[in-house]
Amino acid sequence: MTDYSEEQRNELEAIESIYPDSFTVLSDEPTSFTITVTSDAAENGETVEATLKFTYVEKYPDEAPLWEIHSQENLEDSDAEDILTLLQQQADENLGMVMIFTLVTAVQEKLNEMVDVKKNRREEEARRKEAEAEEAEKVLFQGTVVTIENFLAWKAKFELEMAELRRKRQKEEEQAGKPKLTGKQLFETDHNLDTSDIQFLEDTGNNVEVDESLFQDIEDLDLDEDDPDFDPLEIGSDED
Repeated sequence: MTDYSEEQRNELEAIESIYPDSFTVLSDEPTSFTITVTSDAAENGETVEATLKFTYVEKYPDEAPLWEIHSQENLEDSDAEDILTLLQQQADENLGMVMIFTLVTAVQEKLNEMVDVKKNRREEEARRKEAEAEEAEKVLFQGTVVTIENFLAWKAKFELEMAELRRKRQKEEEQAGKPKLTGKQLFETDHNLDTSDIQFLEDTGNNVEVDESLFQDIEDLDLDEDDPDFDPLEIGSDED
């Protein structure tokens, strides 16, 4: 006949010698005690801790002891559930043998795994933020590659803005008493109308800087010169 009390007493003495600083007896009838289990420290010094409470049942170790997480530190709820599940699995595998040391060791290893998982999460989050910052910086300095489509869209918008600016200037001149000039008179006055918009921008302080590297080579553009709407002057010419 198994002397359960003797086995429990012997294990209790062994556990006290193994965990002298983290072992605390809570009661003798029934025998109940706690063992505090702490993970290895992470790089930032953070640890995960769980204080396990065990209570011997009458026929332990042929029957599993009772257990619970008495207190915890830096332990997420999902991790606590994992620990309780782990304890049940280990107890089922070790019925008939004293098992407290085995249970505590399993929990110790689990806490270390949790610390590693948290470390990996932090590193992954840091890499993600770094990649996002690099991508944002690349977009900021790279600009937009100019194609025929977006160039023509910009040109149309630019011409509308120039027309509005000329209208405002003409209105200001009319209010100042200057006579309104017709289109022909404007052309006769300024034979360089092809550059007058640029000059006007410079006069008003709106300088335009162009990054030539963003433009496609003119030779690479797929242009249909047979198209009746094709106008090479809108694209530019390499000839002087």
